[in-house]
Amino acid sequence: MIASAPVTPDNGGAGRKLGLVAATALVMGNMIGSGVFLLPASLAPFGWNAVLGWIVTIVGTLILAWVLAALTRARPLARDPAGFVTEAFGELPAFLVYWIYWVSVWTAVVSIAVAAVSYLSSFFPAIGATPFMPALCSIALVWAMTLLNLRGVRAAGDFQVVTVVLKIMPLIAVIIIAGVALGDGSANIRPFAIREINGVDLRGAAALTLFALLGFECASLAAARVENPQVNVPRATMWGTALTGLLYLLVCSAIALMLPEAVASSSSAPFATFVEQYWSTGAAALIALFAIISCVGALNGWVLVQGELPRNLAARGLLPRWFGGTDLRGTPVRALLASSVIATLCLLFNSSRSMQGIYEFVLLLSTSAALWLYLACALAAWKMRVVRVFALIGAVYALWTLWGAGVEASGWSLVLMLAGLPLYWWGKREAATSQEPA
Repeated sequence: MIASAPVTPDNGGAGRKLGLVAATALVMGNMIGSGVFLLPASLAPFGWNAVLGWIVTIVGTLILAWVLAALTRARPLARDPAGFVTEAFGELPAFLVYWIYWVSVWTAVVSIAVAAVSYLSSFFPAIGATPFMPALCSIALVWAMTLLNLRGVRAAGDFQVVTVVLKIMPLIAVIIIAGVALGDGSANIRPFAIREINGVDLRGAAALTLFALLGFECASLAAARVENPQVNVPRATMWGTALTGLLYLLVCSAIALMLPEAVASSSSAPFATFVEQYWSTGAAALIALFAIISCVGALNGWVLVQGELPRNLAARGLLPRWFGGTDLRGTPVRALLASSVIATLCLLFNSSRSMQGIYEFVLLLSTSAALWLYLACALAAWKMRVVRVFALIGAVYALWTLWGAGVEASGWSLVLMLAGLPLYWWGKREAATSQEPA
């Protein structure tokens, strides 16, 4: 049974909630997705600029994560980014940045599902060779994760913990292999040359690494479903971001700097290439299997978030009450189904493209759209005098990366942001009508 009445902003729905481990797994699981398995090839031409790019991106995301954590402690009643932006700038700006972030989430769902199917096609080549089959398989995967999340947040959280444990195994294996190879002298790192460091390559590398670290805000977005959010949300946000950033820095730098540039940059599976060269041949299938697990785990986490976002907006009266309907376990059934329907339509509209074409089409839009939320939260912290130094640095970093995303992507994100206004007016009209005396 689905409750039609709007959920109040404080209750978050009934049912069991995520503990610290599950909340941290949500952060790490949403961050560790498809990107890390492909990034070393893209970063190889940048050399040591890629290492510095990782450091800049990790520092930038940690600063933004700290801003969100500080806001959670300082404004517990606001609870989540929508509340922070509402308190600082009002309901309309909060709706706009949350709406465009919702767009970034379901486009991320599409891109991750396509990446998982792309890896799956290495086991079943007919998927990639048959027209429309990649899109259909991606749709099936999206709905499989939607059905899992419909069982409740605890089921999704438990699944997230398991997949996080599995997906970090190949990352740790690469770190161990790299350490052994360097220790016994069978491998060398590309020499560091200060003259190769330049602003253009650094900016390009930092832009590439940003997508891999999207998701550090997920615990804050799902704060209503986290136990003791004032304590667990900041801890999950900081710990998850720091651990994921450290793993990415070590793994991607090792692959990009220890493999010859020509080999790393031309590899379609740089993880498999690295493991084959320094450990064993025939490891490509194993790496592809772990890549699928990584994508499925990330997809599960993002599907959870794509249900929570419209539910939160409906609870605040910023979307029609229909989106706030929950079942007896507090699961936002209607919001989950609506989000997955939108993701399905996006896949159907692009079904004639190749897997790579679909992936590239939605990837840039997802990254640029998410930056508006980061910028809004940093500006909200500045206005509310919460960790103002970090807020200023975070705002500058968000603007820098938004500029780096390109005029086209930023322009589309603005258009889609304004496209949500009719739903906002509908939600506000419903809220006003419900307050009128009978």
